[in-house]
Amino acid sequence: MGSLNFLLDTNAVIYLHKGLLKDPLPPGRMAISFITDIELRSFPGLQSEQEAWLARFLANVQHIGLSHEIKETAIRLRRLYRLRIPDALIAASATLHGAVLLTNDDQLHKVSELVCRRLELIAPASRLGKNIAANVAGILEE
Repeated sequence: MGSLNFLLDTNAVIYLHKGLLKDPLPPGRMAISFITDIELRSFPGLQSEQEAWLARFLANVQHIGLSHEIKETAIRLRRLYRLRIPDALIAASATLHGAVLLTNDDQLHKVSELVCRRLELIAPASRLGKNIAANVAGILEE
């Protein structure tokens, strides 16, 4: 299952969309969990331009669905680390696919089986529109 380099947590995609990442995403194959897809697209306050950005983004990343192995690993991780169910599913997806999880979620960084990398953020006052373009370009590179 190790064809991925990185799995993006929901917070990473939000930071990307808002232009809050200090540096572009690292080069490599990116994916999101089905949980991240649900969390992003089900937000009740999404505006049309956000939906359009999200549709473009989702078309350019691999999606990891729910498998028996992910389910069983999520159950084990939830029990061991007292994770919320969505976090356990995302952690299990990254673990089973041999991917580094890009997240700023402190709870996920405590999971010893999981390789996580924090994303450095810029101050909101210094946001630049070009950051979004640079980060999306990083997703498309392999």
